[in-house]
Amino acid sequence: MTLPIFLLLIILAIALVLFSFEWISPDVTALGVLLALVLLGLIPIDKAFAGFGSDTVMLLLGLLIMTAALMRTGVVGIVSQYLLQYTRDRPQRLLLMTMLAVGLLSAIINNTAAAAFFLPVILGLSQRAKFSASRLLMPMAFAAVLASSVTLISTSTNVVVSGLIVQAGLPPIGMFELTPVGLPVLVAGLVYMLVIGQRLIPERPAPENLTDTFGLRPYLAELRIQSDSPLVGSTLAQSGLGRDLDLTAMAIIRGNQRQLAPSADSRLQAGDALLVEGSSEDILKIKDVAGIDIQADAKFSDIDLQDNDLRLAEVVLLPQSHFIGRTLRGLQLRERYHIQVLAISRRTGVVHSKIARTRLSMGDVLLVQGNQRQIAALQDENAFDVLGVVESQRFNRKQAWTVIGIFAMALMLATFNLTPMPVAMLLGALLVFLTRCISPEDAYRQVEWKVLILIGCMLALGVAMQTTGTAQFLAERLVALLGHWDPLWLLAGFFLLTVLLTQPMSNQAAAAVIIPVALHTAIQLNLNPRPFAMMIAVAASTSYLTPLEPACLMVYGPGRYRFIDFLKVGGLLTLVVFLLAISLVPIFWPL
Repeated sequence: MTLPIFLLLIILAIALVLFSFEWISPDVTALGVLLALVLLGLIPIDKAFAGFGSDTVMLLLGLLIMTAALMRTGVVGIVSQYLLQYTRDRPQRLLLMTMLAVGLLSAIINNTAAAAFFLPVILGLSQRAKFSASRLLMPMAFAAVLASSVTLISTSTNVVVSGLIVQAGLPPIGMFELTPVGLPVLVAGLVYMLVIGQRLIPERPAPENLTDTFGLRPYLAELRIQSDSPLVGSTLAQSGLGRDLDLTAMAIIRGNQRQLAPSADSRLQAGDALLVEGSSEDILKIKDVAGIDIQADAKFSDIDLQDNDLRLAEVVLLPQSHFIGRTLRGLQLRERYHIQVLAISRRTGVVHSKIARTRLSMGDVLLVQGNQRQIAALQDENAFDVLGVVESQRFNRKQAWTVIGIFAMALMLATFNLTPMPVAMLLGALLVFLTRCISPEDAYRQVEWKVLILIGCMLALGVAMQTTGTAQFLAERLVALLGHWDPLWLLAGFFLLTVLLTQPMSNQAAAAVIIPVALHTAIQLNLNPRPFAMMIAVAASTSYLTPLEPACLMVYGPGRYRFIDFLKVGGLLTLVVFLLAISLVPIFWPL
């Protein structure tokens, strides 16, 4: 063992401990690993930072930008709504449906792309179903990875392995050659996650302060049923306000009559004022329902909410505010300040009268729409304090179809190898910017920069393992240890080594290091080299022990996971995959 190999193994051991216990942030740990490699001379300086411009990082960046555009235009909300119709109030069915959808899609397109598409869908579903996203995101990511061996194109790692064995004189891997092993792995993995895995995932709801700040608080809004509304004559149950918009009817005001807590069979009439409670996001969807106006102090502005100068914001009334004690009608905010109040949240109790005539109190939180400069000016006057800007995600049909077309085009370009996948994803990101489906500022706010830093740094570790000879050293030790045993033990040893290397290294890099050694070993021992190649292909995609797999990296931040969570849930799953692989590979490709 050389000194560079010894030093690298020490760094790797320390990094794994820090990643597992997270005494410091994982991205900070990754930066420390990168600097240690550079300062100790274990990686050339010209390769140390190459990971930040790597295919993996660019791929993730492009995917995350397009995912943000899918959310912004409302595509994700529509998909979530349809899925939720079949899974409402049934968490197990919701979990099964999402994993099946992701697994099936990942079998025919790159698993990273499938996970990127379903990430915002799962976030939307968990919010609408009042179900912790942490219980859904990891199973979704694992389902995407589990499908990696169903077809040749499920992951680029399979294509890399196929190319490597062709260089060694073996036939390439067929489109469905891995299916006899990959399909049982997918089914067994999904069953494991349903029965055991989900119970090991900690439930980490969103922090309360974030829930209060960014639009999840309950608001009370006043709706007016117009004479041409299709809801006239329908009951509350038939209106879909609760089913489709997640709004709770608090009262129906008809003339001077007020019906509190109306029943589901209460019928709506033209001119009715309807007090509803819901989140700011749900209240914004009222704009898309024909025949309903919001009547806090005015209707929604006809100006596009995506206008650069128009903003939605949550504001709280301060003790010295001159709004206190005034009514919205008396303040005439629209006429005097070019600001409209869309809804009000009052912690002291629910307002059971017309909101426009309600006197405001200290601590009231208002959902307002208006000119950005005017909102800032009123904040400077201590009229209120802005808690946060609310991101509008109303469905825009034209832009939604544009984003869907761009996303599909990018996937097709990558799937049929017309262009490298990172190029396809970045091309898609460029097109959603050029078509103004999302602004760069909005997209960049939704990118998990910590994750990109983490993976950029860890790719440098993978390079160091190759340049120092550490990966080759570990492979040779394995052959020396197991070379004279039953071939099944050697096959199992290469699986274990590949799984270990694919955690800090990219899947393709781990396969590229192990395949030549495994094929050479099989030929030297007069064994069939093909089962070794198939075993390594399966093992290279068994990335459940850490969140360093791209599909897992995408859910790491939104799910508020820790490194140890992946080890707990993914450890048993890795064992399940291993037992299936070691049983099935020798059957379909005899040793």
